[in-house]
Amino acid sequence: MKNLIQDLKNNDFKNIYLLCGEEDYLKKQYKHRLQEALVAPEDTVNLNCYAGKNISVNELIDQAETLPFFAERRLLVIEDSGFFKSASAQLAQYLENVPPTTYFLFVEDEVDKRQKLYKAVKNHGRIVEFKRQTEDTLSRWILGILKKENRNITRRALELFLEKTGTDMNNISTELEKLLCYTMEKEVITPKDVEEICTTQTVNKIFEMVNAVSAGNNRRALDLYYDLLALKEPPMRILFLVTRQFNQLLQVKGLRSQGYDADSIAGKLGIQRFVAQGCVRQSERFTEAQLRRLVTQCVETEEAVKTGNLNEKLGVELILAKKS
Repeated sequence: MKNLIQDLKNNDFKNIYLLCGEEDYLKKQYKHRLQEALVAPEDTVNLNCYAGKNISVNELIDQAETLPFFAERRLLVIEDSGFFKSASAQLAQYLENVPPTTYFLFVEDEVDKRQKLYKAVKNHGRIVEFKRQTEDTLSRWILGILKKENRNITRRALELFLEKTGTDMNNISTELEKLLCYTMEKEVITPKDVEEICTTQTVNKIFEMVNAVSAGNNRRALDLYYDLLALKEPPMRILFLVTRQFNQLLQVKGLRSQGYDADSIAGKLGIQRFVAQGCVRQSERFTEAQLRRLVTQCVETEEAVKTGNLNEKLGVELILAKKS
């Protein structure tokens, strides 16, 4: 990303850019910045935008061969094309010799780094992969936004905020805007403010469900489950997330027994530090035998549902009904 920022700062651009990765917020931000830098916002003549899986490569090449009209550049923006997951030999070959006045900007969720098209962009352009940001980076970003608004937040409130929102920057941005509006008259945001206004994401509700299971609070676990069903979450997706949580707790339990702390566990499992800290606390409420039984029960439930021997909604209910 540093190279991309340098390109924008120096107004010195490659003819081909590929923005990819799972952090949509940053992809969108830098797509707009590149687009505005390469073509004037009011210039619709020299800007061609394409989206979706049915884009014609021949049409792209025809547009790319067209000289810009009373401007320095012609820009082609291609989003979610799937070109980087399928064979695009014709386009890959064309990108070897792009006209100097033509610029390509690809924006994709998934790419296959083995494909010729990916290698062509790597050789002749710039690839920027936007990964999920670290907890420290997100915290600095949030604090920066709050500073501009002359606001502050307690450490626990910030941790709770990230626990509720997860690491998706789009979601963080939305929830932070809600939080700022809700606390408009306050200088310092507290955990109580976060609890009252911020929406808990599905993954975090799963964490709360498992907390309820660990405490033997079956009613609370089932209430959270029914809340997710009311939000149109499929039972099998909920089962997948519950299974993943129990399995993660089992891994954390094993690492803790070997003497690893939360920070080391975060690095070992590739998860955020605050997630690891929560898992450490949660894992202490289960024995290793209980977690193994729960993981086994989840796997057996999934198999029973897929073979038609158990209703999917009931299957999850049975898992949430008891701790061991």
